Amino acid sequence: MSQPLAFAAAEIAGLASPPPGGSPGLSRILSAVRKHMGMEVAFISQITDGQRFFRHVDAGDSGLGILPGGSDPIEDSYCIRVIDGRLPELMTNACVNLEALTLPVTRALPVGAHLSVPIRLADGEVYGTFCCFSRSPDETLTERDLSVMRVFAEMVGDQIQQDLDDLNVRHLVDNRIDGALKSDALQMVYQPIVDVTTNCVVGFESLARFMTEPYRTPDTWFVDAASVGRAVELETIAIRKALIALALFPPSVYLTVNASPDVIINGDLAGTLRGLPLDRVVVEVTEHQVIEKYEDIAEVMAPMQKQGLRIAIDDAGAGYASFRHVVNLHPEIVKLDISITRGIDCDRSRRALAAALCGFAAETGCSIVAEGVETEGELAVIKALGITKVQGYHLGRPMNLAASRQLIDVQNASD
Repeated sequence: MSQPLAFAAAEIAGLASPPPGGSPGLSRILSAVRKHMGMEVAFISQITDGQRFFRHVDAGDSGLGILPGGSDPIEDSYCIRVIDGRLPELMTNACVNLEALTLPVTRALPVGAHLSVPIRLADGEVYGTFCCFSRSPDETLTERDLSVMRVFAEMVGDQIQQDLDDLNVRHLVDNRIDGALKSDALQMVYQPIVDVTTNCVVGFESLARFMTEPYRTPDTWFVDAASVGRAVELETIAIRKALIALALFPPSVYLTVNASPDVIINGDLAGTLRGLPLDRVVVEVTEHQVIEKYEDIAEVMAPMQKQGLRIAIDDAGAGYASFRHVVNLHPEIVKLDISITRGIDCDRSRRALAAALCGFAAETGCSIVAEGVETEGELAVIKALGITKVQGYHLGRPMNLAASRQLIDVQNASD
């Protein structure tokens, strides 16, 4: 192995570790190998459907016109001959190899030094080849150089396998989401928000449910959607489905919809809400994403807030992000998280934190909605703190649209 290549081995091997937020750069590996080998071209090929495809190419300034995405019949290539053994993996001068001379490209370029090793996937299947060549012969190349090429080919094979696995997972997730949407498995349920001073339902929070077998929780669906870049799409569909209920509820009842910062900033939230009575709509900003620039949310929401739309911060007290949302978004409603309300009648710390949030609400002019109230004891403490809007199993479980409409009708009939 040449001295420069020996020093390069550690450098290039480091490229096998994925950088934050992305896969290793196969093109960078090619570039490093080509330069340290003193070659003009390095490429990764795939053999499939009788063709040799150039998937990644580093050709420097050779001007040879080999580009990613290009292809030719496999029988016109060195690659298949290396894979099936008709050509050796290392040729210091291809123009003196009789098999290589059967290919017109050998003399046309001409091909001088040439190294090519198969790339194998986890199951042993040959994906293609890892190659580099030069138009000039190089008699200094040895089996040690070829050994290094094999190491890099293994690294490349591992990354290609990972990319293929990721692609397969993406296809599975995409198909699962498409299937749920086509079958109308995404359904919305509505949990009542009750004014405990009058025992009247004043609003409903809309919640997504996926009616599939086996059952998977909504958060799992949305995490999967985010992993394939479809979170905004899925959330927007859920919001649109939820808003159908608005026309069926009386004017005194509002509807809340959950929206991530990504949906607010990058989705068409304004278009989704256009034409609706915004004074009856509350957008709950979920706390599960870090918001880099709160002014981006404010820019989207401000025109709608002027028309009566209200912002609520979901899960307040559940984590640091929710407190940042409360301070920076100036919400009209703060929703006390179930982690605070659950057992609040038996825990001084929870009562103290809830009281502090009530004090914040009084200072800033927003209101508090207590979520997750499940017992009479919890409700009693919530009332004692002066919180009048409550949501939880003790007062009403999430229900379908027909049941929620019936609940309103019964309430109206008793008034």
